Amino acid sequence: MTVSTTGEQLRHRVLSEVEQRVLWLSTAMIDHANRVRPNPSGLKVGGHQASSASMTTIMTALWFDRLTAADRVSVKPHASPVLHAINYLLGDLGEEYLTTLRSFGGLQSYPSRSKDPDPVDYSTGSVGIGATAPIWGALARRYVNAAGAAAGAGRQYSLVGDAELDEGAVWEAILDPMVAGLGEVCWIVDLNRQSLDRVVPHLAATRLQTMFAAAGWQVLTAKYGTVLAGLFERPGGEALRRRLDEMPNPEYQRLLRCTAAQLRDRLPGGGPDGQALHGLLATLDDAVLTAAIRNLGGHDLRALGEVFDAIDDTRPTVIFAYTIKGYGLSTEGHPQNHSSMLTLAQLDALAERVGMSVGAPWRRFDPASPAGRLCDEVAARLHRDPAPAASPAPVPTDLGRTPTGTGSTQAALGRTLLDLTRQAPRAASRIVTVSPDVASSTNLGGWINKVGVWSADHRHDWFADDPETILHWRERPTGQHIELGIAEGNLVGLLGELGATWSRWGEPLLPVGVLYDPFVERALEPWSFGIYAGGQSILVGTPAGVTLAAEGGAHQSIKTPSIGLEQPGCVSYEPAFAIDLEWTLLACLARLGRPDGGSAYLRLSSRPVDQALAEVPADAAVRERRRRQVVAGGYLWRRADGRPDITIAAMGALMPEALAAAGRLAAVGVAADIVCVTSPGLLFEAAQARSGHGDGPSWILDAAFPADRAAPLVTVLDGHPHALAFLAGIHRVRASHLGVTRFGQSGDLAEVYRYHRIDADSIVSAALDVR
Repeated sequence: MTVSTTGEQLRHRVLSEVEQRVLWLSTAMIDHANRVRPNPSGLKVGGHQASSASMTTIMTALWFDRLTAADRVSVKPHASPVLHAINYLLGDLGEEYLTTLRSFGGLQSYPSRSKDPDPVDYSTGSVGIGATAPIWGALARRYVNAAGAAAGAGRQYSLVGDAELDEGAVWEAILDPMVAGLGEVCWIVDLNRQSLDRVVPHLAATRLQTMFAAAGWQVLTAKYGTVLAGLFERPGGEALRRRLDEMPNPEYQRLLRCTAAQLRDRLPGGGPDGQALHGLLATLDDAVLTAAIRNLGGHDLRALGEVFDAIDDTRPTVIFAYTIKGYGLSTEGHPQNHSSMLTLAQLDALAERVGMSVGAPWRRFDPASPAGRLCDEVAARLHRDPAPAASPAPVPTDLGRTPTGTGSTQAALGRTLLDLTRQAPRAASRIVTVSPDVASSTNLGGWINKVGVWSADHRHDWFADDPETILHWRERPTGQHIELGIAEGNLVGLLGELGATWSRWGEPLLPVGVLYDPFVERALEPWSFGIYAGGQSILVGTPAGVTLAAEGGAHQSIKTPSIGLEQPGCVSYEPAFAIDLEWTLLACLARLGRPDGGSAYLRLSSRPVDQALAEVPADAAVRERRRRQVVAGGYLWRRADGRPDITIAAMGALMPEALAAAGRLAAVGVAADIVCVTSPGLLFEAAQARSGHGDGPSWILDAAFPADRAAPLVTVLDGHPHALAFLAGIHRVRASHLGVTRFGQSGDLAEVYRYHRIDADSIVSAALDVR
């Protein structure tokens, strides 16, 4: 028993030594970025010494005592220096990077999987998104494993700041029905009870714990450390516990700034337990008293170890770890310590306390020391081989079919996915569709009937024998459609992680998320962050625009063409015809799951259009020429006899109006070319390249807008007109730009188009005015 106890004490002593070194390194990194490194601009560099300090014990306990190579961790944004400090001690980060925090090409402000030079499991930085990422990472890994790959089965940890629990996106994720079965998910909440501006006045932990428990999570708490736990067992201990439990957050934080004498005066308070508390405090010397008041569970290695031992892997777990913002620093507990920096004198004092030096701040442990040996052991335990390089299945460029009859681009989406199962089954087997309870209303029913719905387990389909049931909801581990609740943030969060399986586990998927286009804006920020983090996916917004006439202004998207134009890491398309949708979708699928790949956004319509209008070339070579132009951004759809008097550049659902307007103009002697724009973003990149502001190809401008046919221009789209306004600059022609600039009305299509001045009459008028 004595040997075991001594060994346990030695282990905690070594862990405590590592914890102090991590605290020092993270603090010194931020100090160097702000005080030592030259800053010619004078702009604030920043960093978060206090927020990092509140996480050092938790992260030391996790990395150096718990994690395995199969585990993944999302680190709260402001604790990024702690992560870099740990990676440095484990040999995964060179010393030369410790002076580069928040510098160009150096360590990023917040953990970045794609930009930091050391191991980062999840990019964080946008509040709430990094917290939920391991949930979607867990689902993505389960999906990959169900498909027969070997992606492992480690835990998925989120280190969450308590203020992040104010984010609605967090609760959308927690409440999704799929999440309750993810036993590998474990959140650790850094409950330091401080936000950026203040000490949070109310005790919210009990309410939050109840909310997690109601969602089916295991709720654990590390509230007090072993020193306080020991005091609670002594005479007057229960009075001390009651006093601390009932004390408002600001009062507790103020006690952290008190001397021992002030603590003896303030801590007993004015309640009925005052006499018992005075008696207990009289038995404690000053050092024990000041240490005890700050001995919270999130800063006690033994208390954290006990809580980690209690994790139940059959359901998600949340651990509320009580901490102190700025723990171990001179700024601890101060209500304005969020962005505060230690003075040089305070940094010197910290260095002396932890056995380091401001003049030589980056010293690692002696490899022969117990701490050095622990670092080596942990580095070996956490080592991961790089994910194997895997080429995604080849995607055909053309399925060879020419659509006929009347149809919409939305309907063509489901048809193309089905065609892929027959003509390119290997590529189709990698497609996974996701929707927030809108699969049937976005024409995915046939695809779902073919491939089934993904579920971790087989579930009985109680409507399988119902002859009137058209959409068959067959849930099984081999399904390729994932249905989430109505929460667009969850949809794009899962898309991002499904789109990262190629780089995490060498298993490329082709994820396609489908939602109503008006809600793309709601999903935009987490989707954009997923692209930044390296996820590659296709987001389909359908139906789009005021073409969704009867729905009224509430469901008519206006700004989304601009989103497609401006979003980095993404190519956008708004095809007019079913064949254009097929070609662009195939091109987008071919860009997924590869180091040089990227994401895509497709804006589709439910408007039925006569597919004969597409006039798809019958000759194979001419057809391929058209396909290349469609994928490159646009094509000259109708060519006037002789030199045109006007060019109409239209997009998406408005091609019939453009054609009707061109016919009417011809009747009054005005010859019009019609350009079908499929991707404003690609055309803009081509225009920028032609002007020397990019290195992309510009040939598509010559094909869609030949210089010898330059004429005054009318642009028209079912969206804000500025999305196509740049086209006038290709040949510096006079132009008029039509589109949607105000909230819509319910009505039939003709009424709505007329209201927004995007009907054929408006195109004719604009063309005559701009000549």
